[in-house]
Amino acid sequence: MSWLKSTRIPAAEETLPGRTDPVMVPGAHFVNGRPMGGPYPGQSASVTFGLGCFWGAERRFWETPGVWVTAAGYSGGTTPNPTYEEVCSGRTGHTEVVRVVYLPDELSLQDLMAVFWETHDPTQGMRQGNDVGTQYRSVVYVQSHDQYALAEQSREQYQGALAARGYGAITTEIAERSDFYFAEEYHQQYLAKNPDGYCGLGGTGVACPIGLPDVSSA
Repeated sequence: MSWLKSTRIPAAEETLPGRTDPVMVPGAHFVNGRPMGGPYPGQSASVTFGLGCFWGAERRFWETPGVWVTAAGYSGGTTPNPTYEEVCSGRTGHTEVVRVVYLPDELSLQDLMAVFWETHDPTQGMRQGNDVGTQYRSVVYVQSHDQYALAEQSREQYQGALAARGYGAITTEIAERSDFYFAEEYHQQYLAKNPDGYCGLGGTGVACPIGLPDVSSA
């Protein structure tokens, strides 16, 4: 079968083999100069979001007060250290993501989740707007059980808000997983380097309710 623009995630035995060495060794963030690969502040936390093409998604997060650093990458699949071309082929299982390192004392995970929900349409399955394929699916990959519980509560609240406006079921995958592969250097902070570059993100216009119970370790 042709995997290009496929809406089926390949099984492990159908994916590309990838490579042992990373495609990109992370350096300094083009916008704020902080190290994308760490070290990070001791009080920081991280979460990985997929919401379509990572160019516009990363900009939305680095512009959010309380976010310490961002990085574009790939996650959710099987192929180790994939290239952009391999991810776009549909044969890695990965989706385009943004790793967000944030400071919980300045930005709660509740508010960060609201940015995520409101920046895209999480009901579209294996696409985002005109971008079709498994690499554009909506995901939230957290690093702890507390983060997972809060993300699930956030999804339930936003589902209610969407349903009230006639939208269908949220298709976002929420999971605890730590795999993250940095995208190539030219993808990092792409819209800061290319202000007129493509950004296909479009939200639903439905605001996310805030007011979830606090999870102190998230």
